[in-house]
Amino acid sequence: MSLIPSFVGTRRGSIFDPLSADIWDPFRDFQFPQLSQENSAIVNARVDWKETQEAHVFKADLPGLRKEEVKVEIEDDRVLQISGKRNVEEEDKSDTWHRMERSSGEFIRRFRLPENAKVDGVRASLENGVLTVTVPKEEMKQPEVKAIEISG
Repeated sequence: MSLIPSFVGTRRGSIFDPLSADIWDPFRDFQFPQLSQENSAIVNARVDWKETQEAHVFKADLPGLRKEEVKVEIEDDRVLQISGKRNVEEEDKSDTWHRMERSSGEFIRRFRLPENAKVDGVRASLENGVLTVTVPKEEMKQPEVKAIEISG
């Protein structure tokens, strides 16, 4: 009984051989839960957020979506919300599907904006499947520091 699998000749299974194919596998018939098609689009809405000198820039990959299917909103004064819906393609009964990997359903992403975000000037554009949301920054006043003389 060998602990190293044999690549030449036939391989005999043994309960003492950890690489044996004859060992009972408790997970062999286990079905891992999968995301439904409605939820899988939520996972796939990838967003990059960068801060430049002038603005906060968000870029989201939304391939195959039109601007009518996407919403960009500012809620609660400082929360940027990007949401949308990808509809399921109409199924023709005469078609034979071999694979269906593109996701459909709703997605939503929320980002708390920092204090220097100027929410009145938010701009959004959708080009080649990439949504770009630009949130300008407002100049933050530096707190006035007043020196206090210490007596004593």
